Amino acid sequence: MAETTRLIKKYPNRRLYDTRTSSYITLADVKELVLKHEEFRVVDAKSGEDLTRNILLQIILEEEAGGAPMFTSDLLAQMIRFYGNAMQGMLGQYLENNIMAFTEMQKKLQEQVKHLYGDNATMSKDLWSQFLNFQGPVLASMMGAYVEQSQKMFQQMQENIQEQTKKLFGSFQMSGQTPKATAEKKK
Repeated sequence: MAETTRLIKKYPNRRLYDTRTSSYITLADVKELVLKHEEFRVVDAKSGEDLTRNILLQIILEEEAGGAPMFTSDLLAQMIRFYGNAMQGMLGQYLENNIMAFTEMQKKLQEQVKHLYGDNATMSKDLWSQFLNFQGPVLASMMGAYVEQSQKMFQQMQENIQEQTKKLFGSFQMSGQTPKATAEKKK
């Protein structure tokens, strides 16, 4: 029988209750569910509102506050600037696609390790560190090329959008602007 999505209720006292185990859990326990790829949903116990994203963001905040943060202040500032911007939805999709591609690359590397060293080989943090130290420059070059390619694709997409916008709105007169044809006739 297939497992259903695990339901976690958040109570007003900020406690999280796992309905599967009938026990209170912590954010660290929720993080473990994420690491184990278990499907779950966090809902407000009173209203039923879905709070899953809020809890995941809270876990990210705790991870960023302790140890070595993943995001620089500049990156976070850039992300904040995209909120309310017309490109907000595209940035979210772009980041999601890139993380999925990175995850797929990591998965393929793990498969290659298993193929070379057998089914019992696992990619521990130490082994990944050794691999990255050895292959760091090669991976950095590959990632640099990937980022450059992504930038070019994004630039092409922007140019296409601008061209389509000009075609779509070219015949409309914008407030405070005179169409070229009218301006040329006045000369």
